[in-house]
Amino acid sequence: MKRTPEPYLWLLFSGGGVVAALVLPVLVLLFGVLMPLGLVDWPTAEHLRALLANPLVRAALPAVVVLCLFHAAHRIRFTSEELLGIARFDPLIAALCYGAAILGGVLAFVLLF
Repeated sequence: MKRTPEPYLWLLFSGGGVVAALVLPVLVLLFGVLMPLGLVDWPTAEHLRALLANPLVRAALPAVVVLCLFHAAHRIRFTSEELLGIARFDPLIAALCYGAAILGGVLAFVLLF
C-alpha cells in the first residue's frame, strides 16, 4: 500500500481556507479601507515593534502566511490541471506549487525571526 501526502495537503488547504476567510478580510478592511480613509489611525513604528516583540504574534504571523500560501498552492495546482488539461504534469505542478509555498513560509519565518 502506497502512502501519499494528500491528506496532509488537504488539511493545510482547509486550514488555509479558514485563515483566508477569517483573518484576511479583517486585514484588508483595516489596511486597505479604514486606515487609508482616516477612520482608523495608522499604527506607529513603536507600536508595531512592540507588537512583534510578543512571541505569540511572531509565531501567528508566519502561520497565517504559510496556511494561506498552501491554500493558494492547492487551488492553483488543481485548478490549472483541470482548466488547462495538464494533469499529466501533476508531479511537476505539485512540486512547483508546494515548493513555492514552502519557500514563502521559510521566507516569512526568516523575516520575522
